[in-house]
Amino acid sequence: MIKLIILDVDGCLSDGKIIYSEDGIESKAFNIKDGLGISTWVKIGNQVAIITGRNSKIVEKRANELGVQHLFQGIKDKDRVLQELIISLGLTLENVAVIGDDLNDFKMLQLAKKSFTPKNGVKEIQNIVDVVLSYNGGDGAVREMIESLVDSNNQREQFMAVWL
Repeated sequence: MIKLIILDVDGCLSDGKIIYSEDGIESKAFNIKDGLGISTWVKIGNQVAIITGRNSKIVEKRANELGVQHLFQGIKDKDRVLQELIISLGLTLENVAVIGDDLNDFKMLQLAKKSFTPKNGVKEIQNIVDVVLSYNGGDGAVREMIESLVDSNNQREQFMAVWL
């Protein structure tokens, strides 16, 4: 059973674009359906970690809004952080699903029981994951992954009961 999902940010939770204002202020857009899926995943007793290569206060704010329990920013060695996290949580790789879209996610994706990439993930990542999703990053790919995991975990009733 998948108990922990690992999310990359740029290219998965967002469309991968970074927008800077004239004042150097960064902005990103997040999909609200992804957010509802993440927060519901947490509400039914599962865990979420964001492991991203960049540092951003925007990501910290979004993670807090959604109830993401584990946030790791500025990470170059994502697979090491994943392995340390599962040990600290008393889980195994059999309990983990990961979504990533580019080469810096490669090793982390190979470790997980179930791996996903958005429709627009790079070719090298599409070749190694279990599932290439039908949505692009930032456009509902994370929600599609969560829906798939909810069904494979037999948690659909719990997931729906949060809102009905």
